Amino acid sequence: MVTAAPPMDPTPASQRSWWRRNQQRVTPWLFLAPGMLMFLVYVIWPIFQSFWLSFYDWDGLGEKVWLGWANYAELFDDDAFYTSLWNNVLWLVLYLLAVPAGLGIAIFLNQTVFGIRLYKSLFFFPFVISQVVVGLMFSWFYAPNFGLFYKLIEWLTGTGVAVLADPDLVTYGIIAAGLWPQIAYCMILYLTGLNNVSPDQVEAARLDGARGLRMLWFVILPQLRPATFIAVVVTVIGALRSFDLVSIMTDGGPFGSSRVLSFYMYEQALSEYGYRMGYGAAIAVILFLIMMVFISGFIWKMVRDEQEGY
Repeated sequence: MVTAAPPMDPTPASQRSWWRRNQQRVTPWLFLAPGMLMFLVYVIWPIFQSFWLSFYDWDGLGEKVWLGWANYAELFDDDAFYTSLWNNVLWLVLYLLAVPAGLGIAIFLNQTVFGIRLYKSLFFFPFVISQVVVGLMFSWFYAPNFGLFYKLIEWLTGTGVAVLADPDLVTYGIIAAGLWPQIAYCMILYLTGLNNVSPDQVEAARLDGARGLRMLWFVILPQLRPATFIAVVVTVIGALRSFDLVSIMTDGGPFGSSRVLSFYMYEQALSEYGYRMGYGAAIAVILFLIMMVFISGFIWKMVRDEQEGY
């Protein structure tokens, strides 16, 4: 059945209302307006407010006292800040292992064999678990005297290791706990990307003799570039804002050795250490600048690669 096209408006364009003339151009912005307003109020404005607050001494209730750069001067002379910064570097470096690990698991699961859906569900399971539950599970896993990891090390070496009580090992133990769900997240991104890989390019590469790592490096990975970009950015953000696992598993201990910048910010601004909102805001500003350096670098590289591709 053929439907007739809607009649065109015979009114001259100069005599139409402003809305009738600009409807198609304005409508997308009207749909975007609520989200943009929420982003402005809950993301952009708090960022500027944190910058402004970092120049004050404030307990959250009383009068603000202008300090200028004093909070930053104290921060760069604070040993606890450097410990937290170093731990964040460890988080960032080791957390990026989730990207190649997720890619490897995704390639393994991207098959059509019996029971593959069950395997995918098992690998997907850590992603749907709350970080609080992950922290509790690994706390029991590392627990002295009855934890599975402790018993395994004791069986292998004769002496168990209390990971969360050792200042030299505690950060690595928490990072291992964080990697478990993060690898699952990267795996999901790559599984989605593998579904969009062009079979024609793969077949053409096979005819040219490409196999194994050559196929992966020259054919598969270039088509997975968007998934890789998202995986790296999300992993970097997760590493730099790691808070919940540290809070659940060690509360920053032992002796402050597992602190990261986000947890140290919480300690200074909102815990019994003093309600120093200005000092906490200064830590937040440093963390934000570090995060922006990495994310801006990734975005710049992606844009440059896209331009070179065209």
